[in-house]
Amino acid sequence: MRLGYQFMTFNHPPERQGPVLVDLANAVEDAGFDAIWTMDHLLQLDALGPADSPMLEAYTALGFLAGQTKRVTLGALVTGPMFRYPGVLIKQITTIDVLSGGRAMLGIGASWFEGEHLAYGVPFPPTAERFERLEETLEIAHRMWSGDRSPFVGKHYRLDEPINSPASVSHPRPRILIGGSGEQKTLRLVARYADASNFFINSLGETRHKLDVLKERCAEIGRPYDEIEKTAIIPEMDIGPNGERVNELVEYLGRLAEVGIQATFGAITGPEQRRGIELAGRDLIPQIRSL
Repeated sequence: MRLGYQFMTFNHPPERQGPVLVDLANAVEDAGFDAIWTMDHLLQLDALGPADSPMLEAYTALGFLAGQTKRVTLGALVTGPMFRYPGVLIKQITTIDVLSGGRAMLGIGASWFEGEHLAYGVPFPPTAERFERLEETLEIAHRMWSGDRSPFVGKHYRLDEPINSPASVSHPRPRILIGGSGEQKTLRLVARYADASNFFINSLGETRHKLDVLKERCAEIGRPYDEIEKTAIIPEMDIGPNGERVNELVEYLGRLAEVGIQATFGAITGPEQRRGIELAGRDLIPQIRSL
């Protein structure tokens, strides 16, 4: 099993944000994590702190990290379809991919946090429209990354000539991850457009069922189910202040692997974040490589 690290809080003075983020990102890479993820939110989530807690813009932060890391994949868990026009979003991902030497990944979903949209004056249409915009964004991503410059005319977006130069370093394109588990819409989009799916784990039984549905959606369009990487987000990976809960987490991740999850993403909890990252590199990651 692969393990990615998600930055979810940025509780440092403004003048310390850059140095602290670089230090932690380097620790993540040295520890053996496979990816660094940001949240694509403009306000902090209620479960993690007050709305006015410090929150860095996702793609600016990822571009900064592209120049400060050497190996890890870089992406956002996950971008909504309303914050950026699709062509601009693909240019942003491509730029990160080029500057990082081919390490960018597009994480995307239908979005859900209405409050942050309204706070910043970003439209938040009904669910059906957000999914329509999500699918058009995915189609535009595939077109632009294939070098197709022909006009795109959809229900919500029109692109007269979506030139994408420079082209991505990743071949044939940056990988696409879709977050969410809706059986009628999201998992159909995963089967058609994505290289990876991402689930929030409520129970092993539910996860097993969702993977079975994804398998059905792949069969409906004749796509091999095994082409899609199955991932899960575990917001808080609690290994204990001194790593005393590592074995419990290994056991849990082993159960996820048995269900079919191949990669997990989350943050190490505890007051000493860097120490937690180092402990994960020493005690956790070597154990889960064989799961």
